[in-house]
Amino acid sequence: MTGYGLATNDYAQAKYTVEIKSLNSKFLELSLKLPKAFSDKEFLLRNDCSRQIERGKVNISITVEHAESTSKTSTINQDLLKYYYRQLKAVANDLGDSGNGLIQLALNFPEVVKYDVDEISEDEWKLIYKTFEEALTNFQHFRQDEGNVLKQDIILRINNILEGMRLVAEQEPNRIPAIRERLNHFLEGAVGREHVDHNRFEQELIFYIDKLDITEEKIRLKSHCDYFLEALKDKDANGKKLGFISQEIGREINTMGSKANDAKMQQIVVGMKEELEKIKEQLLNVL
Repeated sequence: MTGYGLATNDYAQAKYTVEIKSLNSKFLELSLKLPKAFSDKEFLLRNDCSRQIERGKVNISITVEHAESTSKTSTINQDLLKYYYRQLKAVANDLGDSGNGLIQLALNFPEVVKYDVDEISEDEWKLIYKTFEEALTNFQHFRQDEGNVLKQDIILRINNILEGMRLVAEQEPNRIPAIRERLNHFLEGAVGREHVDHNRFEQELIFYIDKLDITEEKIRLKSHCDYFLEALKDKDANGKKLGFISQEIGREINTMGSKANDAKMQQIVVGMKEELEKIKEQLLNVL
């Protein structure tokens, strides 16, 4: 789900910043960007993220800003820079390009510029990890606040589906006379009124209408919606569980639509489907 967390701390004329961003995803997709001096700590940070974040496309950036007097020195591999430059120049000449900015481009190639990396002290790492935990806490608070808003929106959508089911139940008795009239009119037009066997017609009509009965679908839909609302109250991570329940809700709504055989009922069902699609979109934000 979407989220954002930021934390900063200072240590020995250096400023450490940890920024965490996430977007919707069914699984945890973690991208971690940190200075080379901290590369041996990446596994630890990934484990913490996997345990606490659970889902989302997450980008974590750890940056260090040194004061000018303490900034890390860098060296340029001149031979490698010349090699890349000549290669780029040859391509530029072949394409008839002016080749402006080739040196700057070559400087960005791997291993051209090397930075001196010092080992970090235990105190420095403790501060960095503290900053990471603060950013993660801020990130979780952001997601909790957003989750509360999403919860109210999802409850509204479920209630709209239940209201749609109530409107379907109100409209349902009106469709039987309409079906009877439509079929009777068709038979009279096809074979003539005097040739219609009304007893047989009523028998076939009962059989036909029984296939269009949606009583079971209404009962199951109500049960699924109630179960969904109960699962929504659970404090444990239940986004996938809610996703499975929403699939069952969709199955009952689709069956009601296929059995409706009535324009007004189908319009109501379309509205229920729209509400369910909005719920499914929001569930990508639920852990």
